[in-house]
Amino acid sequence: MAEKTSPPSLNRRQLLGATAATGFALAAGPATAASDDQPDLTGKSILITGCSSGFGYLGAIYYQTLGARVFATMRNMPRKQADELYGETMAEGPAFDILELDVLSDESVAAAVAEAERLNGGALDVVINNAGIGTGAPVELQDIETMRLLFETNVMGYQRVARAALPKMRAQKSGLIVNVSSQLGRVMVPGMGLYSSTKFAVESMSEQMAYELVPHGVDVTIVQPGGFPTKIWENGNRYTAPMLERADDERKAAYPELVAGALRNGGGSTDPMDVPRAIAGVIAMASGKRPLRLPVHPGGKPQLAINDVSAKTQVAMLGSSPFGPWVKDVNGRT
Repeated sequence: MAEKTSPPSLNRRQLLGATAATGFALAAGPATAASDDQPDLTGKSILITGCSSGFGYLGAIYYQTLGARVFATMRNMPRKQADELYGETMAEGPAFDILELDVLSDESVAAAVAEAERLNGGALDVVINNAGIGTGAPVELQDIETMRLLFETNVMGYQRVARAALPKMRAQKSGLIVNVSSQLGRVMVPGMGLYSSTKFAVESMSEQMAYELVPHGVDVTIVQPGGFPTKIWENGNRYTAPMLERADDERKAAYPELVAGALRNGGGSTDPMDVPRAIAGVIAMASGKRPLRLPVHPGGKPQLAINDVSAKTQVAMLGSSPFGPWVKDVNGRT
């Protein structure tokens, strides 16, 4: 039976049913155990941040259907999204818990990870850093309040969660940190604010962590989604709108087109399940074989060339150094 920290308040719906909480519909169908053409995550323990919507919400449900023991986390509990997520999970399946975790708080992160480890009976197998926010408008209009919130959430939040989980992972000489970045962590689009800046930081932080964890048997994979119709930009409008209100008229007048398009709710018509499916495939891979970077999008992937030249540059720069074995190991994975 799936263990739940509080009773569900909604009727259970199936994994591929209509999911109002994530703002888009999926083809109807029952949630089932992993089939022959799906990864088998039986016995894996997975903690995910940002499960109130989007990739985190969908992934939490999906990984349970593949046999994983899931710790879905979100802030500001109790909340209706937690009840909706409970309603999607399998009653007859691996244990499933929703824990309160605010990536902006050291104390909240430490408590949630410790509780997940306690319930799991030891180190987590996988941590998926997914919680994030985005804002629009030109960089000049991104005041320090906005900039601080973006970096605290998208970068320092990832660091908080990884630091909390890594000691036990290192002790057991195994584990996987999945950091959700973006195509915009390698390329950038004018008017996207400092979102790209935070994702560039996630890329570099994650790559350095991947090298340093090689001798500890812990893998790091950076997921680079393209545009998907999740709620990140709709949610980001809650931060962009007041930021524009705070901005002075002279600054706004300098960028009329970019200001006009600052509030957005896009992502196209792609299938957001592509991302949880891709992550599940990486989780199922053997330790030490998982790729450093995982581009995910059915269309163009403009970051591929940058990923390639970056790997070659790192090996050329450090391949003959004392760090060479780590760098070659990480950049030799496909």
